[in-house]
Amino acid sequence: MNLQNIIGEIEKTDPEVYDKLDTRRNVMKQFRTMGSRIAIAAVPFALGSMFSKAYGQPAGSVVLDVFNYALTLEYLEAEFYTKAVATAGLIPAGAATGAISTIRDHENSHVAFLRAAISGAGGTPVTKPTFDFTAGKGLGNGLFKDVFTNYVTFLAVAQTFEDTGVRAYKGRAGELVKGGALLTAALNIHSVEARHAAHIRQMRKSAGHNTTIKPWITGKDSGIGAVVQASYDGEDLTTQATINIININGTGISANAASEAFDEPLTKAQVLAIVGPFIV
Repeated sequence: MNLQNIIGEIEKTDPEVYDKLDTRRNVMKQFRTMGSRIAIAAVPFALGSMFSKAYGQPAGSVVLDVFNYALTLEYLEAEFYTKAVATAGLIPAGAATGAISTIRDHENSHVAFLRAAISGAGGTPVTKPTFDFTAGKGLGNGLFKDVFTNYVTFLAVAQTFEDTGVRAYKGRAGELVKGGALLTAALNIHSVEARHAAHIRQMRKSAGHNTTIKPWITGKDSGIGAVVQASYDGEDLTTQATINIININGTGISANAASEAFDEPLTKAQVLAIVGPFIV
């Protein structure tokens, strides 16, 4: 077990983790001491106590539920991109492979961070499900049966996962208002998912899959088709905080522009219904 690698992965998601624990130098010193004084079997418990200091929440709290919910989604994305990069001939060489490899690394870092934060807060990380990325519930012949053989399908599924992830984090962020550093960490992941979504959309446009697509959602248009519409329903909302943004103060803001300004949240039930077909 390489403790420095673990903390390094978590630092990618939360750059302020050392400030929450102590200084970087002191944390590394604690790691060295830990490794020399305790049995390897006890390392996870010692590491967990350190993260409890940074991200502590009582076991069984809503915070742990939200983080395990997020962890399930991150498991899905991490495995999806890991398999995609490992599939020969799927992703064009060069910039495309570089971008998807970076997103893969981000998603795996999110998994490492969430697992450590949940354990550190006294909870138990959920077990990674078995996934069927064709959306065939384990049969491998779902709506996206060519997801790892057709680059067009792969990018469409990637976009849907990312757009859904952004809305999923927003949907439950309100439950973390008293989560302190955990709320900050969740919002950091949310912003990374938003950048992923924008980049995947640009990749689809550059590859000619949809030359009119934008980096953001317009109305409730997926740019893919009815097969993924559940991930986009409700995005055409033009009222925020009870105020209709269309033509607000005579500014000539269109319905499309008003809808583009905000990502609308998805409930837990909505998200689970969307990703359910991908989980065996």
